[in-house]
Amino acid sequence: PWLMPDFWQFPTVSMGLGPIMSIYQARFMKYLQDRGIVDTHNRKVWSFLGDGETDEPESLGAISLAAREKLDNLIFVVNCNLQRLDGPVRGNGKIVQELEAIFRGAGWNVIKVLWGSYWDPLLAMDKDGLLHQRMMEAVDGDFQNYKAKDGAYVREHFFGKYPELKEMVAKMSDDDIWRLNRGGHDPHKVYAAYKAASEHTGQPTVILAHTVKGYGMGAAGEGQNRTHSQKKLDEDEMIAFRDRFRIPLSDEDAAAGKYYKPTDDTEEMQYLHARRKALGGYLPQRNTQAAPLEVPDLSIFKPILEGSGDREMSTTMAYVRMLTLLCRDKKMGKFVVPIVPDEARTFGMEGMFRQLGIYSSVGQLYTPQDKEQVMFYKEDKTGQILEEGINEAGAFSSWIAAGTAYSSHAVNMVPFYIYYSMFGFQRVGDLAWAAGDMQTRGFLIGGTAGRTTLAGEGLQHQDGHGLIQAGLIPNCVSYDPTFSYEMAVIIHNGLKRMYANQENIFFYITAMNENYIQPAMPAGVEDGIVKGMYLFQKGGRRKKRVQLMGSGTIFREAISAAELLEKDWGVAADLWSVTSFNELKREAQDIDRWNLLNPTKKQKESYVTRTLKSQDGPFIAATDYIHNYAEQIRAYIPGSYTVLGTDGYGRSDTRAQLRKHFEVNAHYIVVAALKALAGEGKVPASDVAKAIDKYGIDVKKPNPLYA
Repeated sequence: PWLMPDFWQFPTVSMGLGPIMSIYQARFMKYLQDRGIVDTHNRKVWSFLGDGETDEPESLGAISLAAREKLDNLIFVVNCNLQRLDGPVRGNGKIVQELEAIFRGAGWNVIKVLWGSYWDPLLAMDKDGLLHQRMMEAVDGDFQNYKAKDGAYVREHFFGKYPELKEMVAKMSDDDIWRLNRGGHDPHKVYAAYKAASEHTGQPTVILAHTVKGYGMGAAGEGQNRTHSQKKLDEDEMIAFRDRFRIPLSDEDAAAGKYYKPTDDTEEMQYLHARRKALGGYLPQRNTQAAPLEVPDLSIFKPILEGSGDREMSTTMAYVRMLTLLCRDKKMGKFVVPIVPDEARTFGMEGMFRQLGIYSSVGQLYTPQDKEQVMFYKEDKTGQILEEGINEAGAFSSWIAAGTAYSSHAVNMVPFYIYYSMFGFQRVGDLAWAAGDMQTRGFLIGGTAGRTTLAGEGLQHQDGHGLIQAGLIPNCVSYDPTFSYEMAVIIHNGLKRMYANQENIFFYITAMNENYIQPAMPAGVEDGIVKGMYLFQKGGRRKKRVQLMGSGTIFREAISAAELLEKDWGVAADLWSVTSFNELKREAQDIDRWNLLNPTKKQKESYVTRTLKSQDGPFIAATDYIHNYAEQIRAYIPGSYTVLGTDGYGRSDTRAQLRKHFEVNAHYIVVAALKALAGEGKVPASDVAKAIDKYGIDVKKPNPLYA
């Protein structure tokens, strides 16, 4: 879709993603139907995959959900050509039988299309079942060989095992035997299978179509182990291909690989156009617009913008409040899709269970254990929340389905998917890349984000690189807000850009579970928040001055560092809240490109340079992410620039100890500021040594990158 937005609907990036995304697309169609948003009852999702592709965990990992949700709007077609690039899928077994058992066990309707029409007379003659027995005992490696060789080979090695079978084909020529086709290449059998699948109700259907890899290539590659680079046939092979399929081309045109297209008045063309017209249009086809949503004014978040008063609150809790306010909005509310992977209680979202309901295609057939509580676990056929269980790939696929509804269903849905940030881009990066290509719109909320915000859960949960990964996707707009009002402005900006202006972007926003006082929004900072940086607080009147920059939870360490610099060292510090180093970098790169291509015009300055060039003192940046995150803007900083980050593995400890370990707490920021001032000759180097001693910093401790 990125390069051909009116043509391709669903890119699948890596093998395995197409099947899992198709399952959640089909389930989301049921969701839209049950909630009365879109009538999808006569629409189906078709997913085409290879038998080798089913080895990818994502291919089969969610098939039980499809059966459980009775997704009779979903049809898998598995091309069982028995081969991967290097060799057979199951050389010593039978992949069709294996897949049949798996899908039937999961509750699917299974249709096998194994043998073409030329086999029908032989099967009719098989009164004692010997032919069927031979078919079942020949393993897939044998079947590959049969099609890589010729009719004489098949006669000898397939039929020749039993005298009775050899006699059965005695009157058939080797060409007749070679012509015995597989079901996946028989249009009559394929049509019958597709029709049966389309009419089946109550279950998803899988069609297992027995085919030949490289069908039609003959000696150039049919049934052979070849690489993707086998893309061309020589002239004789092209002519042989023409003869095999009786294509009305001259030898010259066939050798040149010219296409044959019947004229418009032929029976074939008239039939094809008539069928496409009856089916509603031509495929592939992709819609790119839907009716825009009426986005409420920023004032909808007034309780958040005003701050938390004397009460401490995390940005995660602020997010939940904002989500609740949006769901209550009379115009936008019903289009909001909250998505969680079994962490709603962790994120404080359980209050939404009863208010919105958790979507279930069958409602709630049991009495929940917590029924007597106000916030009990409520499943409902019209529920708004998608609770996906311990399943980040599935939850992300649901988010993609909702975020592409503007294209697939001509309605703008607003998905908010919150998850442990470590289990986002790192865990399902392929799906995130597919979402970008598919031009998904929506919000990803990386909960418990940052290397040091999640106390006590160790290196597997502590994310210090998610924002770097977010920055790899061109149309992912990412932010690391410190305060709830920043998050409110960012979410509102995203709503306007995606659902009013209908930009093909999606937002990734970090959220922390650390509680602290949330200040009210200062006047006039909205534009800076969106661009990625604004002056949060001006330092006092001192001759010595530094510029402290920070994001997320570590910006609060910078605030504390500013107080220490003033009190202990007589240094004023201006505080800059950097909501997005990624966005600052992208804007600066765009300016660089313009300057490169317009050398004779007045050269432009990036937002970073333009904003900071009049500021005194060295610049110190500290974040809860690896150094590379803040390093991105080094070229645009108008002065010396020191970066503190959290390179290395996480560990189980308190937040204070984690920040000490990763050298991003207030004390390290003070030392970095003094060191930068010393480098400019504004303070003696002895002051740096005194600060190290004063704050008890262990200079012999291991580098956290390697610790």
